Amino acid sequence: MVTGDLFGTPEPEIVPGRKLAARLEAVLIADGDGFATRPVDRFDLTLEGIAGDHHAGHVRRAGGREPWYPRGTAIRSGRQVSIVSAEDLAEVAAALGLAAVPPEAIGANMVLSGVARLSFLPAGSRLFLAGGAALVVEAQNAPCRDAGAALARALGRPELETAFAKAAARRRGLVASVERAGAAEAGTAVSVRVPAQWIWR
Repeated sequence: MVTGDLFGTPEPEIVPGRKLAARLEAVLIADGDGFATRPVDRFDLTLEGIAGDHHAGHVRRAGGREPWYPRGTAIRSGRQVSIVSAEDLAEVAAALGLAAVPPEAIGANMVLSGVARLSFLPAGSRLFLAGGAALVVEAQNAPCRDAGAALARALGRPELETAFAKAAARRRGLVASVERAGAAEAGTAVSVRVPAQWIWR
C-alpha cells in the first residue's frame, strides 16, 4: 500500500546511498578533429574538463538534446567528460554481433570496469580518481546517429549507423563534469559514491 501526505502525494521510497569500487581501464582524449578519441596513458582534468579535449570548456552550445532552448544557445556544459563501462560496451557489441565496440570510435574519454549497469548511475554520483580528480555525473548519455556513423566508418559496417542507437540505448554510458582538478591514469582505482535516490511522483 502506498501512503501519502494530506494532499494525496505518494510517499517516495528512498534508497540509501552507497560506495562502489571501480577500475579505470582506459583514458582517451579527443584532441583532433571531431569527437573521436585516442587512447593515452593519462591526462589532466581541470575545472573546464580534459585539457586539450574537444569537449573542454565551461560553456557549450545547445543542440538536439536540449529542445527547450534554441539551437546554438550558450549553456553550462555538463558534457565535459564521456564515461563508458567495459561491461556495457560488451553488451552493446553482443547486440550488434561485434567482437567489441572500440570506445574511441564513439568518443569515450574513460572506460571503467567493476560497476554493473554503470549507465544507470544517477545524476549526482561522484567518481573519485586516484590522481585527485573528482567528477560529478550529470546524465545518462543518449546514443546518437553521429556516434553510430563514426562506429560504422571505423569498422567498415554501414548498417551500424542506424543500428547503434537501438543497441546502445541505456548502455551508452554517462556524461560528467569536473568538480575537482587532478589527473586520470589508466589502470588506477576509482571510488564511486552513489547518492540516496528516490522517485518523485
